[in-house]
Amino acid sequence: MLTWIPFNGFIILLLALDLISLKRRPHGVSTRAALWGSAAWIVLALMFNVGIYFVSGKERALTFLTAYLVEKALSIDNVFVFLIIFAHFRVPAECVERVNFWGALGALIMRFVFILAGIALLERFSWSIYPFGALLILSGAWLAYRKGRAIHLESNFLIRVATKIFPVTTKYDGVRFFVHQLGRLSATPLLLVLLLVGATDIMFGVDSVPAILAISRDPFIVYTSNVFAILGFGWLYFAMAEIVQMFHLIHYGLSAVLVFLGAKIILTDLYKVPTGLSFAVIAVVLGFSVVASLIWPRVSPTSPRQRPTGTNRRAS
Repeated sequence: MLTWIPFNGFIILLLALDLISLKRRPHGVSTRAALWGSAAWIVLALMFNVGIYFVSGKERALTFLTAYLVEKALSIDNVFVFLIIFAHFRVPAECVERVNFWGALGALIMRFVFILAGIALLERFSWSIYPFGALLILSGAWLAYRKGRAIHLESNFLIRVATKIFPVTTKYDGVRFFVHQLGRLSATPLLLVLLLVGATDIMFGVDSVPAILAISRDPFIVYTSNVFAILGFGWLYFAMAEIVQMFHLIHYGLSAVLVFLGAKIILTDLYKVPTGLSFAVIAVVLGFSVVASLIWPRVSPTSPRQRPTGTNRRAS
């Protein structure tokens, strides 16, 4: 408990600083600035990892690094889905930043709940490790299967429910989620975007929490690796928005990692895979998917590729 309190206080401070930074960037973020911002968050996570090494030893530090690598890779996959959502709803740049911030905050809360529930379930019912492993294998197979498949946002359940509860305006009103129109409360399209982002965070949480629990059941390591992977997602989004199409094969790398972690957790009673070996397998698979994406680039469509909504090429 003495460790959790200062850590969460530190995270609250970081979120406050990120919110202040968000308000100072009303017209979007350049790719160069986003790359530097994302790099700063990664360096901060690695500094925290060094602190774990000196306080708790090499094994715990390597476990954190392995979990962080998996979570960060899954965050990149999040960018693919968010690009589709933001482009579909033609979200302005300043609104993209606000949705990313509140989406990250909601993801932190949901991951905390998922992690505690997952660890409690595994401790109370040891046999639940097998459904967890099966879920990871199925998630890996589904991730590979859905590669390149269309996403139909109009038929989303949350969108249908929200439009029945609130009338939705046709235009954005700054960064507002609700406006008063003709004497009644109406939702802006930004609320629909936030709902879809929240649903996506839950969906990825269902994948990522079992994946991290396959690496470690240490609550502090699992939670902190999730937190550092989620923090700064807005910077990661703008950093990757221009180049994410280059890593078009990372889906298959993530799919292989999830299947590996699922098999690892199912076979844990027969053979406990060393943390170092897990890290090596994950790093090699993800690294190969990135290198393969660069060696065999995506075939350009006949029509020119549109630039993702919400990005900004202005100089930083």
